Amino acid sequence: MHNILRHKKQHLKGIVAAVVLSVLSFSSFAQLRDRINLPDTDEKAYHIGIVVMGATSRFQISHHPRFLQYDSVLAVYPENNIGIGIGGMHTLKISNHFEARVVFPQLLFANKSITYELKEPDPNNGGKLVKKNIESILLGIPIQLKFKSDRINNFRVYMMGGIKFETDLASKARAKNAEDMIKLKSMDFGVEAGIGFNFYMRYFILSPEIKISNGLSNSHSRDESLKYSNVVDKLQSRMVVFSLIFEG
Repeated sequence: MHNILRHKKQHLKGIVAAVVLSVLSFSSFAQLRDRINLPDTDEKAYHIGIVVMGATSRFQISHHPRFLQYDSVLAVYPENNIGIGIGGMHTLKISNHFEARVVFPQLLFANKSITYELKEPDPNNGGKLVKKNIESILLGIPIQLKFKSDRINNFRVYMMGGIKFETDLASKARAKNAEDMIKLKSMDFGVEAGIGFNFYMRYFILSPEIKISNGLSNSHSRDESLKYSNVVDKLQSRMVVFSLIFEG
């Protein structure tokens, strides 16, 4: 009997200890949840950050009006590719809900591919399907307007939109070895739109963001003498960009 009572007392002590630990853990979690990180950061007129990007990129292709006359190429279609980049974020406060952002410098390493279906096998590739890869080093300046929701504890959601200007630093290198390929112009501009989330950490703001970035200009420098260029009229860039933004 004594052993049974002692066992029950130990069991009761264990339950009490578990309840106390649960209460303390819940209290600590509530305090952490209710603690406001970086309470004065939204009052800054200007702050900077770092952007790390991953992107999927491709071309929007428009065939040349005389495409059907070139019977050596039966079809042309783009491929999706992955790119990475980094940039510096500069943010200027306009009001409690609006900010202006400029990403400069922004450097994006992108690779776009075009696959050609040929009537006869290509002697250099040995097949009827030929893929042309175009590597680009894009130096860009996106200019954006950001609309922010009210802050809820350490969280906020926002939407953004704007324009971008890009120059391809690899265009001259490609021009030296452009035979049987396609040439791209060095300059491009386009529009961007996306959504993101601000998470106020203890020492910085972490903002995952996803956006669509579309080029508006025709980046193709068409050359009648190039087999894989003369069947294409317009090439416009299409990208989906996922970013992680770290702001102080």
